Amino acid sequence: MPLSVGTSAPVFTLKSKKADGLVDVTLPVPGKATVILFFPLAFTSVCTDELCSVSQGLSAYDGAEVIGVSVDSPFAQEAWAKSAGINVTLASDLNKEVANAYEVLFKGIAGIGDSAARAAFVIGADGVIKYAEQTPTPKDLPNFEAIKAALA
Repeated sequence: MPLSVGTSAPVFTLKSKKADGLVDVTLPVPGKATVILFFPLAFTSVCTDELCSVSQGLSAYDGAEVIGVSVDSPFAQEAWAKSAGINVTLASDLNKEVANAYEVLFKGIAGIGDSAARAAFVIGADGVIKYAEQTPTPKDLPNFEAIKAALA
């Protein structure tokens, strides 16, 4: 079960790969509404569909910072984003510390190891979780309409 609504969101700084090198990404973004989308693995079909769809409709997220988090390295995330046309900020939780803290670590995905489950959190500018969802399986997408409603 993911962290619940009304809980203060754990704060972390992760790495993201940008054109100018590795940069720090703070979760949640201080003083701003933040949508955190945990996804299992880059270069997989459902994750690609999810992040491409979100990238194409970023304006619907009411000015919130939208950040995708996976256990992939920032270098793999950057290659995937370039190849798939993903323009959402991606942050690497390579050590699985953030997925653990948000209680969305998926044990033994496809028999290859632990990853983030597919999950979504909306965190208000005050740092409190306004929406939390972990999908029943990695193949299920989050409820994007509920995410957008939580931002309204």
